[in-house]
Amino acid sequence: MIGSERIDRLLIVVVGVAAFAAAGFALFVVYPDSLAELLGVLVALAVAALGVRFSSNIAASLYPDYDVAEVAVEGPITRDGGGGSLPSSPRGTPADDIVDQIDRADEDDSVDALLLKLNTPGGEVVPSDDIRLAAERFDGPTIAYATDVCASGGYWIASGCDELWAREGSIVGSIGVIGSRVNASDLAEKVGLSYERFAAGDYKDAGTPLKEMDEDERAYLQGLIDDYYDTFVERVSDGRDLDTEFVRDTEARIYLGEQAHDLELVDRLGTRREIEDELADRLERDEISVEEFEPERPLMARIGTGAQRVAYAFGAGISGLAEDREFRLRT
Repeated sequence: MIGSERIDRLLIVVVGVAAFAAAGFALFVVYPDSLAELLGVLVALAVAALGVRFSSNIAASLYPDYDVAEVAVEGPITRDGGGGSLPSSPRGTPADDIVDQIDRADEDDSVDALLLKLNTPGGEVVPSDDIRLAAERFDGPTIAYATDVCASGGYWIASGCDELWAREGSIVGSIGVIGSRVNASDLAEKVGLSYERFAAGDYKDAGTPLKEMDEDERAYLQGLIDDYYDTFVERVSDGRDLDTEFVRDTEARIYLGEQAHDLELVDRLGTRREIEDELADRLERDEISVEEFEPERPLMARIGTGAQRVAYAFGAGISGLAEDREFRLRT
């Protein structure tokens, strides 16, 4: 049986098409008695087509046909979606855009549940936590599911959801924090470069690549990493209901989905279709309809990213890239 909302949507479309077709016929066929009469039929059809699109958009906004929102976190997690400094470094979705998508889904009266698709090697700490907090704010069931990679910052995000699903071959884990820098002091000496310091504060230039790091600076930077790691462990322990020492004992290792499930790092193993069936049961309906919430990005920004993400996923993503700039912290 066809639902009343679908009938209403269809009625809006039919009325809109009829109105635009009538307007086009009147403007370009009936009234003109010049060359427009020859082209009138074609123009009227074009106006009718415009009416179909316009009316369909109105109907979709008034009577949405979805009840579950899907938001994707793909590629390295950064504030602005930028990759590394190298041209080959892939771009990800800006964290603020992802937070906005989750919040829009939460405010949408038609959305009853959230699917958070995770295919990310991790990234920056605070943007990862912002996404996790947005998932926690969502009013309704939230399921995170790992496709290829849910590592580090991706797992941080998953800790804010009700459940984490994965495939048997998904890469899951890497609960740790990394700090990296390039030590170019020997190279600088060979080519005749020297580092001259002008700084206020003993640790202002800690991690600068053109000078050797002393033990105090090393301890200082390691302390920052340890503090972030403690926070990461706490988030995972609380969100995933795991013992703190068990989380530390993973030693930032990565696991295939099946092993991660055995260790209870993952709640369920299954396909996307099985997740949808599970959500339909929870929402007490025969089936669900999923709407992909996407950021408003220029078309060219979306072109050419697929191959880069695949190449990046297992390699540089798991351990992070050492880039030619100062010390960086990443999950």
